[in-house]
Amino acid sequence: MISTLPLSFADPREAADLGAFLTRLLRFDRAAAVRLQAVPTSGAVGEETAGGGVLAVYGRLPLGGTGVLALRTARLAGQAPAADSTVSAGQLLEGVDEAAGTLAVPPPVTGPAWAGMLPPRAGWQLLGTTETNLVMPQLIDSVREFKERTAQVPEHHRTRAVLDGLADEIWARPLEVLPALPLRAAHAAYRIGFLSPDAPLTAHRAGGWQRLSAPHGTVVLRTATPGAGLGLTPLG
Repeated sequence: MISTLPLSFADPREAADLGAFLTRLLRFDRAAAVRLQAVPTSGAVGEETAGGGVLAVYGRLPLGGTGVLALRTARLAGQAPAADSTVSAGQLLEGVDEAAGTLAVPPPVTGPAWAGMLPPRAGWQLLGTTETNLVMPQLIDSVREFKERTAQVPEHHRTRAVLDGLADEIWARPLEVLPALPLRAAHAAYRIGFLSPDAPLTAHRAGGWQRLSAPHGTVVLRTATPGAGLGLTPLG
């Protein structure tokens, strides 16, 4: 049952982009939940303005033993109401109206632990810049390596724990063109559809968090112990 809380996108095409993002998340987990935040312009959660705002939707990608957060943002139009809740990704997808360029937000659900530990909005320091075409060679080679080494594991030993350990070994390697960032960030961005040819990429760090940003979205990794650098506002 979808609620009546409406959000209108400043660019109606954002509705289709959000729908595509949610569809990809649901391919990883049909029961996925997302953390949704709508922040009015010049306002904080709990306030409203007449100047639109920003919608941030966080989802978790269960890649290897260490999950990665994926973030999709969109500009809102009109009098954007403030919102902050964890909702079903499937129900949120049902609330996407591509023709109207709007989103109906469903009722909240009991969220997973990660939804209560989001990266900070401010305080990010630039680690470096690159582009998709420079990242792809290492990424393609690493995907091939994972498949080849997986095939070498006897089927009766090919458990989730074994495969996660293999994935973590490979994706923990430094990204060659941005050594301050693990390859895991580029892999997650690729799997969720954020990488496109010739697209510029930027890497940042804030406390115990790292992020890789592309024109189509951002992936965020927690690199420190729980509690380090936590925040409850969307990335700017």
